[in-house]
Amino acid sequence: MSTLIVVLPRETPGAATPLEYLLSADGRSVDRHEHAAAALLPAAREVVALVPAQALSWHRVTLPKGALARGAAGTPRLRALLEGLLEDQLLDEPSAVHFALESGARAQAPAWVASCDRAWLRACLALLEAARRPAARVVPELAPGTEQVQVIGTPDAPLLAYSGAQGASVLPLAAPALQWALAQAGAAEGMPVLAEPGVARLAEELGAHPVQLRSSAERWLQAAAATGSWDLAQFDLASSDRRRALQSTLRRVAALARGPEWRAARWGAGVLVAAHLVGVNAWAWKESAALRDKRAAVDGMLTGTFPGVRAVVDAPVQMAREVALLRQSAGSSTPRDLEAMLGALGAALPPGQNLQAVDYGNGEARVRGLAMAPPAAAALNDRLRPHGLAAQPEGERWLLRPLPAAGAAP
Repeated sequence: MSTLIVVLPRETPGAATPLEYLLSADGRSVDRHEHAAAALLPAAREVVALVPAQALSWHRVTLPKGALARGAAGTPRLRALLEGLLEDQLLDEPSAVHFALESGARAQAPAWVASCDRAWLRACLALLEAARRPAARVVPELAPGTEQVQVIGTPDAPLLAYSGAQGASVLPLAAPALQWALAQAGAAEGMPVLAEPGVARLAEELGAHPVQLRSSAERWLQAAAATGSWDLAQFDLASSDRRRALQSTLRRVAALARGPEWRAARWGAGVLVAAHLVGVNAWAWKESAALRDKRAAVDGMLTGTFPGVRAVVDAPVQMAREVALLRQSAGSSTPRDLEAMLGALGAALPPGQNLQAVDYGNGEARVRGLAMAPPAAAALNDRLRPHGLAAQPEGERWLLRPLPAAGAAP
């Protein structure tokens, strides 16, 4: 997923303010690093606004019980609580400061809070909105976390940036500041100092050893890749539209699809799907073969028992027809014979019912003289069913016919 990282300027920007940006096609390598006005920024699937380290200050607070109760996160009540906790630590009025609480903060436990100029951040995000490049996330260039000592900036204005468990700070580069940062990191000897190429020599002259080169573009790309750590767009700057949710989902999907840490999981999922498909197809083939064997067995039984049947269309119906023909040729009665029908009807009729006339043809008999109510007619059919017959009223007559064979149309 393509990512556009826009480095927010230190001063309140205007429409013509050149903005430094990075464009990455995969979120891991830099494809373009340039400056452009907001309206000329390239399009990307995700836009990340990066807040410079000098624009942020960090504070440690302990939230009281119930501060993060369900539904309280991101509410004006929580912001008012942060204003009260940080009032003595702020240089500006709390209403002029934007706050962002670290992800995963818990009540009655220390938590980091980032703060910056509220009007400035609003103006930067509004500029991106106006240019149709709305920020999906707002991330800090430097945040508490992994212990790192970095030398950034230019030879004319070198800066020392420290981030770690003790917080995050940006100071003018000097030997005492460097020793302090290394001591804060807990590794004054042997800890690599990350330095931009333009200020690496200055870091070495001040005693940094060893020095590892890392460009500003790589630092910003790493800050934007820390998706689960910080999003400074909170409280009144939080975006609740569907775009943020969609981009967050796309970001997670892209991480699953291309992230090296998920390679084993992707291989496992692929093998599982392939095994499932092979198993399903093998089971379907086995069931299809068993069904063909059963059909072949039925057809073989029909053609083996009745050699006169050349083509099998409906084995049960054809078998019933052949059995009936054999009975007729042998002189045996069948349910379709008039004698069998009348015998079964006489045994099933209630007392007092006498037949007046009988018409027989095509294996069906129509009789006259029966007068029965619907309940009696239902009872008559119940008694005829064991004989393979059914009776149906047709005006003044009753139609007596054999029940259809199993598997045949009625």
